Order: sequence, then C-alpha cells, then structure tokens
Amino acid sequence: MLDREIILSKIDSLEGYLREFCEIVPGSYSEYLSSAEKRRACERLLQTSVECVLDVCSIFVAGLSLGLPAEESDLIELLYKNRVLSEDTAAIVRSMKDFRNILVHDLAGADTALIYQIATERFMDLETFIEEVLGALR
Repeated sequence: MLDREIILSKIDSLEGYLREFCEIVPGSYSEYLSSAEKRRACERLLQTSVECVLDVCSIFVAGLSLGLPAEESDLIELLYKNRVLSEDTAAIVRSMKDFRNILVHDLAGADTALIYQIATERFMDLETFIEEVLGALR
C-alpha cells in the first residue's frame, strides 16, 4: 500500500529545499566562485534534493509492489514502465541521480561550472518531478 503521508512529507521537504535554494543561489558565476559558503550550500541542497527524489521513488516502488530493485536506476525504470513517471521526467531523474553521485564522490573534482549551470538552469526540474508525483497520487 502506498504511504501517501510519507510521500507528501518528502514532497514538502523538497519544496522547502527549492525555496531555500532560490534564496541562496548567487546571481552570477563569479559570485558563486567567490563564496565557498554559497558553493557548499548549493552543492548540499542539490545533493539532499536528489536524495529526497530517490526516497520518493523508493516509496512508490515499495508501496505499489513494483518489484525489488537491484540499484537506484531500477527504481526510475520501474516507475517509468508503470507510468508513474513520464519518459522525460524519468530521464531527468536519471541525470539527477548521476549528478548526485558526482557531488557525493567528488568525481572529476566536481566541476564548479557544471554545478553552477545545474544550480541556475536545471534545479527547477524538481518542480516537474513534484507535479508528476502529485498527479500519480491523485
């Protein structure tokens, strides 16, 4: 059985991260580079937001009894195949997961230009995810 309350709680957290992120993201790349505090805050908010997205995916897969995923990528595929996520949103979540792994494991030295680009141009992809999840709950 799908635990709507936990999903809604996770969505509430995710929306809080979005609001916080909008307040702290620097207006320019040079400002981003000059403030280690803002850089780290942006990175952490990106990381925790993606982890929240993956938590929601996991709750859906378990609650709908869609199978036992071997890895996080399987969560996304199961939700796409079962029409919880659209193809476009599934692709976005896959990219988010990969990017989160770069942040967490500091792969390739965590390219600051890429992080800033994602922070300013792609962070609102989380809104798309939220809309689809809320639609699936209806």
